Amino acid sequence: MSKATLKTDKGVMLIEFYDEDAPNTVANFIKLSKQGFYNGLVFHRVIPDFVVQGGCPYSRDLSDPRVGSGGPGYSIDCELNGENQYHDKGVLSMAHAGRNTGGSQFFICHNRQNSKHLDRNHTCFGKVVKGLKVIDLIRTGDAIQSIEIED
Repeated sequence: MSKATLKTDKGVMLIEFYDEDAPNTVANFIKLSKQGFYNGLVFHRVIPDFVVQGGCPYSRDLSDPRVGSGGPGYSIDCELNGENQYHDKGVLSMAHAGRNTGGSQFFICHNRQNSKHLDRNHTCFGKVVKGLKVIDLIRTGDAIQSIEIED
């Protein structure tokens, strides 16, 4: 099982990836993380009791009108058939503008109650297994300092 340490302005989260359920999504996230793509990007969308979202390359400047619309320059397909394709507290899932349009933006869920409608519509690709309280502390503009992949 692949793992990562996600360091934010509000604390550290340990993530375990769903390698079997979403292998292409996990591989993409790991590749971007190793390239430093996420370092310094901010959580540009925070909806209390729903999600915190980051991964937009335009988010370094929240006054940029393109914030929330950026990606890595390509799209990846959704992977929706695995056993772990349900949204719950701490689940990492790919944001997209329609099926098979995700790339780098992801969100982390606050709870099951307000995110279950996303099941099998957005690819769940990992879960925070340590540092769950950090999710509730994140506010719009808080940075992703780094994502370190454990090989």
